Parts: sequence; structure tokens; C-alpha cells
Amino acid sequence: MSFDEGMRVRREVLGDEHVDRAIAGTDAFTADFQDFITRYAWGEVWTRPGLDRRARSCVTLAVLAALGQEHELAMHVRAALRNGVTAEEIKEVLLHVGIYAGLPAANRAFAVAQPILAEARPTA
Repeated sequence: MSFDEGMRVRREVLGDEHVDRAIAGTDAFTADFQDFITRYAWGEVWTRPGLDRRARSCVTLAVLAALGQEHELAMHVRAALRNGVTAEEIKEVLLHVGIYAGLPAANRAFAVAQPILAEARPTA
């Protein structure tokens, strides 16, 4: 995949605001890393036909929660919603994390996800 294809997918999944912020913060030290993640994570892995974006989002949430990667988890909770994963499905993923990665990891993941989901919830 090309860099442009990776950037298109990255923007669709993470949103323009996040990607613009990441690009604006790029300098000589981080440029190669930004190119790397755009080409390989977004241009190669996220575009493979084996899983759709909803499934990839669920897997990503589980792995980030299990690893305690809170900043990335918050970003990917938003991305999962953008990819059509529901709050109920996110809850189920995090419950699953509790069994297979431990209750402390799930507890922290719920704490990270809760305000994001509350903010995204439509008001009546």
C-alpha cells in the first residue's frame, strides 16, 4: 500500500483532528516513525481483507487494555465508535479483557472508556 492509502485509512479510523495533530507534531526525529505507522499499520494491516474495521477495532481495544496502554486505548475507543462498534460491544470487549488479561487491566480500561462513551452518548 502507498503512504497516501495508509493516510486515508488512518484519517477514516482516527479522524482528521487526531491525524492533523500527529502530523503537526512531526519533526526530523519522529518523521520516519510517522511514515512507518502510516504505511504499515494503516496501509498494510488495517486494509487486509481478513477482518473488517469493526473486528480490528475490537481486537485493538482488547490488546491495548491488556497492555495498559491508556492513551492509545482512549484514542481507539473513539476510533471504535467511528468504525461502528457500539458502547455495548465495547463493554463486552472490556469484560472479556477482565477474564483473560486480569481485572486490574479491565478496571482501568473501563475507567478510560467511560467518559468517552458518556460524551459520545446522544442526549434526549
